[in-house]
Amino acid sequence: MQRYPRDMVGYGAHPPDAAWPGGARIAVQIVLNYEEGGENNTLHGDPASEAFLSEIVGAAAWPDQRHWNMESIYEYGARAGFWRLHRLMGDLPVTVYGVATALARAPEQVAAMRDAGWEIASHGLKWIDYKDAPEDVERADMAAAIRLHTEVTGAPPRGWYTGRCSMNTVRLAAETGQFAYVADSYADDVPYWMQVGRRDQLIVPYTLDANDMRFATPQGFNAGAQFLDYLKASFDALYREGGRMMSVGLHCRLIGRPGRSEALRAFIAYVKAHDDVWFATREQIADHWTQMHPPRRVNRPSQMSSDAFVAAFGGVFEHSAWVAERAHALELGPAHDRPDGLHNALTRVFRRASEEERLAVLTAHPDLAGKLAAARRLTAESTAEQASAGLDALTDHERAEFATQNAAYTAKFGFPFIIAVRDHDKASIRASFETRLGNDRANEFAEACHQVERIALHRLRDLLPL
Repeated sequence: MQRYPRDMVGYGAHPPDAAWPGGARIAVQIVLNYEEGGENNTLHGDPASEAFLSEIVGAAAWPDQRHWNMESIYEYGARAGFWRLHRLMGDLPVTVYGVATALARAPEQVAAMRDAGWEIASHGLKWIDYKDAPEDVERADMAAAIRLHTEVTGAPPRGWYTGRCSMNTVRLAAETGQFAYVADSYADDVPYWMQVGRRDQLIVPYTLDANDMRFATPQGFNAGAQFLDYLKASFDALYREGGRMMSVGLHCRLIGRPGRSEALRAFIAYVKAHDDVWFATREQIADHWTQMHPPRRVNRPSQMSSDAFVAAFGGVFEHSAWVAERAHALELGPAHDRPDGLHNALTRVFRRASEEERLAVLTAHPDLAGKLAAARRLTAESTAEQASAGLDALTDHERAEFATQNAAYTAKFGFPFIIAVRDHDKASIRASFETRLGNDRANEFAEACHQVERIALHRLRDLLPL
């Protein structure tokens, strides 16, 4: 038994209707990262200076030393960049990702955030990398960040984003029970729920592409016009699709520079020129999603015990529970908790089985409108399937015709005629009978196996939510 924890399906081909307020086609969400004063610095007890997201592309950390150039770049973000952005976006609902120690060193900026009605979410205790942090250290820092954030802003954070996170971050954030949403994900264009133990945690995904951080990375944006073009293209695609969320990531020391801020100004004007746009904080999006799309717990096949799995799906392949038994031992995960995914796992087992085993599955199927049907001895699944095509209400002539064809087919091929009746009506079933009687055995064996797989898919769609 192997289990793969990553969810590579999400909402699939049909995302839920976001139902944004006022019938909006898109929710536009702007994040301002406030990290200045919370970055790596020996003054902050860190082992080296900061080396990430500055004008010095490819900068190296200076162990046991302060870095004057790096510090002054960050100071620009607090001293000038923040206020330029505050003047530009003061009338918009903005979410601040606030590093707690940075907020503690910025009382005037915090007051301005509050006066503007901006949401202040937590960006951790310090803006450092938790990739190698022990779990207990990260948990303690998270608790300290919540305490300090509450002291500095006057309210506990309802949103969390670490950024440079570990594999433990989302789970640890969920386990606090503190957050309406966690943003440490880039996996979707709309919010989604994660099950963490007994808690359902809402994830409101963030962005690294529509993000000014790419001004400070190789092969990123070289000029404001490039950033603007990318933001407009992203908006256009999501607006056209409808029901999506667009996140824009900003940093005071990056987009707050004069030569870049005009691109942000132009983008905001571009968005405002469109109808049916909802500017929102991430907190507002989280509250809306929770109301419109609350979490729902379902039995997940990938998490079932073998006995429960076989009990639930052992009848999907007619009287052949061994298919489910073997499928349970495959590498299952969230992709197999939906009908098409689980069907793929079951059919893999069926296809790799020996010809004798597959023949046994074929011969386990009843004749269409045959003696078992007349005696009411079909499985519940077969009874419902045959009834869906009207095979439970045949005239005497039709019943005799089916009996003749069944006998001829079985005599020729050595297994009963199998067809996914939900794909047909009586007329097309009779036509298929006549056509397939002309096949050779190899081709007909393959076709019968294909029909068994189609029947299994229909049955799974009855058993599992999409």
